[in-house]
Amino acid sequence: MIKRLTTFISLPLVLLLLGAFILNPSEKTEKSDWISLFDGKSLNGWVQKNGTATYEVVDGTIKGTTNTGSPNSFLCTFNEFGDFELSFEVLLHDEELNSGVQIRSATREAEGDEAFGRVNGPQVEIEASSSGSPESGYIYGEGGTGGWLVEKDDRNYHDAFRDGEWNQYKVIAEGPRIQVWINGEKITDLWHEDIYMTHPRGFIGLQVHGISKNEGPYSVSWKNIRIRSL
Repeated sequence: MIKRLTTFISLPLVLLLLGAFILNPSEKTEKSDWISLFDGKSLNGWVQKNGTATYEVVDGTIKGTTNTGSPNSFLCTFNEFGDFELSFEVLLHDEELNSGVQIRSATREAEGDEAFGRVNGPQVEIEASSSGSPESGYIYGEGGTGGWLVEKDDRNYHDAFRDGEWNQYKVIAEGPRIQVWINGEKITDLWHEDIYMTHPRGFIGLQVHGISKNEGPYSVSWKNIRIRSL
């Protein structure tokens, strides 16, 4: 009789402890600590892929400047990321310049004397509100990965991006869902299983868009680039 009573009491206790063990780790690892991707002093942790634009540290920012006739250039993190929250500030010095930030991106196989193959993957758009078709905050499939991933009917022109000022971006990527905010205003809530299947994780890349031979030079700057895993 005593043996049976002991068993009856201990089983719920075991289940309770097991439940606590399962729940606590998920609460602790839901969001990791923020990691700074830019130390404000150097380009340590970054490597340029594609193009001949210049990237330099200027007054605690990363400043990218176009090079005449260059294709798209990308300054990319060595590290790769899957599900994350990304935060950064960006300033377009010249409203004529189109830019973006690559997420979960990769490079194709290098050809010829290329150091790196073509950068490809989802890109968060950066574009002046005064441009003819402002589409900042929407997601583009760079490097032959589908063109605009946000459908045309969902790409409503807006003025959340402040021309001539620093703009705060927040990007959350969880599975096939990508959300983007600009200066606190939600711009994109995209669910795209195809791009997630091909690009579930990858590097972060700062784009300086290519220009023709008779344009520029134009510049764009980033600062306070931080990320945390989800």
